[in-house]
Amino acid sequence: MAKFVLAGRANCPYYAKAELLADYLQKNLPNFRIHKMTQHPDNWEDWLADLCIKNGWKHTRSPIIWRELLDRGSKGLLIGGFNDFMEHAQAFYNVTSAMISDLMKDIAAENMQAHLELEEEEDNIRKQFNPLHIWITGASMPACYSLIPILASGDVFGATKDIWLHLLDEDYSQNALQGLKMEAEDLACHCLRKVTLHTITDDAFLQADFVIVLNDVLAKEDQCSEAHISEMKEQCAQYGAFIDQNSRKDVKVIVSGSSSVNLIALLIIKNAPSINPRNIVALPTQLELEARAQIAEKLSINSSVIKDVIVWGNISGINLLDLHLAKIYNYDSSIWGPSSFSRPLLPMIHDRKWMKNDMVTEWKKRKEHRSGLSAAHSIATALSYWQQDSDTGMVSLGVLSEGFFNLPVDIVYSMPVTFQNGDWQVCTYVTIQDEAKETLLQAAAELIKEKNIAFGISQEEKIVSEEHKEIIEQATSSKDQKEESSFLSGENPLNIQTPLDQLG
Repeated sequence: MAKFVLAGRANCPYYAKAELLADYLQKNLPNFRIHKMTQHPDNWEDWLADLCIKNGWKHTRSPIIWRELLDRGSKGLLIGGFNDFMEHAQAFYNVTSAMISDLMKDIAAENMQAHLELEEEEDNIRKQFNPLHIWITGASMPACYSLIPILASGDVFGATKDIWLHLLDEDYSQNALQGLKMEAEDLACHCLRKVTLHTITDDAFLQADFVIVLNDVLAKEDQCSEAHISEMKEQCAQYGAFIDQNSRKDVKVIVSGSSSVNLIALLIIKNAPSINPRNIVALPTQLELEARAQIAEKLSINSSVIKDVIVWGNISGINLLDLHLAKIYNYDSSIWGPSSFSRPLLPMIHDRKWMKNDMVTEWKKRKEHRSGLSAAHSIATALSYWQQDSDTGMVSLGVLSEGFFNLPVDIVYSMPVTFQNGDWQVCTYVTIQDEAKETLLQAAAELIKEKNIAFGISQEEKIVSEEHKEIIEQATSSKDQKEESSFLSGENPLNIQTPLDQLG
């Protein structure tokens, strides 16, 4: 099949004459197909220049005609201008055009009017199309594949809200993203109106309503922590600057991943000064889900009935799993109540040996088998909470510390919050068990050390009280901190220390 493309200025008489000839050929030849496009005279030269650069052609007039060679991967073969097309039709099809000049001008005027009416119609459609612009960085990561169907389904932002997905990643990932784009379009979800691919350029995060940061910049085997953090800082500085420059001022940013999540959120906050810091958060929800799944398996229940699990500290480093306020609903026991009735979780777990030993090992194994599905669910859940009017209950969130719980300020720290009316509030009523305070300060010390490396601070910042200074110094001076997990006995919080980055 011969497929030709005819493009030209909307008011060009020679485009009109070529159009008439092309229509005649398409009508009379079964294997001849023509695709026509017009450009406004003001835009024609720039459009033509871009087209020629892209295809390696040299052409300066209107119209331009080329053939799409479908059997060669759709590579275009330039025919040329009007005279070239006439010669081609005469040579191959023995057809020519005898349109007189006055008729050419009349049709050109009609084409121009039709073009303006089409532009007006498209402009009206664009005005009615007011989608949420959702940008996903690191879009080639597995979590993105699982996240797109959830966002497109309408369950997160509502079934009546259109979504424009912007998938951003490095140049070498664009082929993979092209496949992801086609699969997303194949979903045929009515909420998903458009999918575009991007690299980090000046228009990154343009009009963004939500930014989901999936980048996990993992340290190389022979890379020291300073070099790793420096590499990560450069990327996050770009993200923060473009978010600050191009996004909507009420943009909401969620950072998810397994490496330096708190620090990435902090770096974006520092490089996006015009964005409310409350709108940039790190996500520990996946840790919550993994812990709830372990407990649910032990109690032979569904993990969805376990609530108010808290993850404190550094999401991808030293953290603390706190169950002292955790509740369990619809538990099959001698005590029953309405659907709102709950019981404290810890008294339901009678196997203390399992809590102290086996749960740690099983919890570690669960982290090692992450494939992106639970991360996608965690992100979608957090986005959904951010949209709801009603109280969501207590969840964990990595937020910029303001001194709550007597913790250091100006670090992103995971703590309990509640979402309501498009905002979140720290649950300041939560009490910290005495046995847990040292771990919380060790997590703060680790975050301060990461921050100091990232910002080139040589001396420890004096942002903690004197009573905590000794603990902070002891935690930050450790040269060979080993990855370990331990639990406090009884009904105290579970102390899970999981440093993933050796910061010696």
